[in-house]
Amino acid sequence: MTPSSLELLAPAKNADFGIEAIKHGADAVYIGGPAFGARAGAGNSVADIERLAAHAHRYHARVFVTLNTILRDDELEEARRLAWQIYDAGADALIVQDMGLLQLNLPSIQLHASTQTDIRTLDKARFLQDVGFSQIVLARELSLKEIAKISDGLKVGAGGTATLEFFVHGALCVAYSGQCYLSHAHTGRSANRGECSQACRLPYTLQDEAGRVVAHDKHLLSMKDHDQSANLQALIKAGIRSFKIEGRLKDLSYVKNITAHYRTLLDEFLDESPDYRRASSGHCTFTFTPRPEKTFNRGATDYFVNQRQADIGAFDTPKFSGERIGAVTRLAPDWFEVDATVPLHNGDGLSYFDSHRELVGLRINRAEGQRLFPNEILDDLAVGTTLYRNRDQEFERALEKKSATRRIRVGMQFGETPEGFALQITDEDGITADATLAHAREPAQNADRAMVALGEALGKLGGTDFTATGIMQKLSQPWFLPAASINALRRDAVAALVAARAAAYQRPLRRAPVEPPAPYPENELSYLGNVLNSAARAFYQEHGVTLIADAYETNTEPGEVSLMITKHCLRYSFNLCPKEVKGLRADAMMLVNGKEKLTLRFDCKKCEMHVIGKLKKGRQISILPVAH
Repeated sequence: MTPSSLELLAPAKNADFGIEAIKHGADAVYIGGPAFGARAGAGNSVADIERLAAHAHRYHARVFVTLNTILRDDELEEARRLAWQIYDAGADALIVQDMGLLQLNLPSIQLHASTQTDIRTLDKARFLQDVGFSQIVLARELSLKEIAKISDGLKVGAGGTATLEFFVHGALCVAYSGQCYLSHAHTGRSANRGECSQACRLPYTLQDEAGRVVAHDKHLLSMKDHDQSANLQALIKAGIRSFKIEGRLKDLSYVKNITAHYRTLLDEFLDESPDYRRASSGHCTFTFTPRPEKTFNRGATDYFVNQRQADIGAFDTPKFSGERIGAVTRLAPDWFEVDATVPLHNGDGLSYFDSHRELVGLRINRAEGQRLFPNEILDDLAVGTTLYRNRDQEFERALEKKSATRRIRVGMQFGETPEGFALQITDEDGITADATLAHAREPAQNADRAMVALGEALGKLGGTDFTATGIMQKLSQPWFLPAASINALRRDAVAALVAARAAAYQRPLRRAPVEPPAPYPENELSYLGNVLNSAARAFYQEHGVTLIADAYETNTEPGEVSLMITKHCLRYSFNLCPKEVKGLRADAMMLVNGKEKLTLRFDCKKCEMHVIGKLKKGRQISILPVAH
């Protein structure tokens, strides 16, 4: 990518989802391979990655493959072989967390730093740039000012600047990425190894230091979903060049809808900003209007981009409640009426909070205006109940069909040769291809009709990746040409352009590390460094780290430690922040879920909350400490 390129990076649960993301405007997609991805439930074969890469490269879009778990020593060789297979399949980059991989004989494939590497400071970003990462995804918790500081700081020095990537939409992990061990401690399923049990989405009761209940049975560690729609221009100004959508486990309607939404916003900016360009080729048209609120979300927040916000939590439910449509006004045994302000349809899904404040749902079998006949009427439904729509059947059906077309713009020039005719096509990237037709020149009997017919025949590109924005006919006079001959010439020219585009595409090169090796910003690493293998240990030693603890997953931290570090603060959420309310102290608090108790400690200097706990007995998995 060039410094002026803006990249929309979309998730791909599988190759088919990735192809649809490309069709709906993604400049790049990220996808899991057969193993070692941070979403264990979203793996794909090497053959599928190859199929996806072939489609993406038609538009000079890129494919990034996640290899972003921490690895045991006995997994390093398998990971190395897999990296080569992914490279041979045509992938453009590996997304990496484990620094041990950099010690291996990897192919010449670009490396991107995973969100799991927890990049919150300029020193960390510069280090990763200096050891060979071409693209780095900054922590979601950063503000615009902090992002700009990192961007400006990376520009100091030689060798070019790593591309800055930032999550702009989707689910938010409440913890700093790579710094959450709650799942491993409680279930033996490590988030750093792609198996997070999502303990953050469970309900908890919050108690103060005296045992008084502050909040009862709320999803206190569950965040609303990320939505930076309103901040794209500010993020660009701050230095972000890759805009990442979360969602490798989301359904296809989410991928289509959210990708199209951000494609539309970025295109609006690009149309007015000649100093910037798209990171891939082609322009998209959609059969629907993107509506982010229509597909899965927990509400929207821009998190900390514009500094700390009060309402960032999805405390009521971690599920998708949907858009508010109104309240129940009448209730009968098999129907109810609602004062809805939007039209409702057969098949719509509705939800509401029952008497226990749990989100429950029902489906509309038949809608007759504001009178709705559901699949069942639950006991808790009553007059006055607020209803939400979490499935808009009409919108979903639109997305089940073909919903986008992506075309590369071309100009065409048709002219004469001594032997007949020639057609030259030049695409929006300046790539040119030619085809010739040996044919006798016979004057057209109807000149005007012949010229119109020729233009129409040349412009018939509907079955290709191209659309003609201009057709120039450089002829000494109108000639008669059979439609079959024109079609053959057009097909030959298009085939030549496809080949020329394939030849012109170059996969990005791997960034060379600086010499001598850049020093790591710290000389000690605790369990928070996630060092699980001897290669990672050797990497950090080569970069000046003298004291290296084993990863938490080795189960060598038997006592209480910070299982989660987060910028989300429950004291702030409940107006108990000592910085906001004079006379308060940042005393410890407690989260309770059944028999499970977690201590909360507050680092007010850093504005961070630590969730303290220890390994549950019997939950340890057999990951051996690395050799020292």
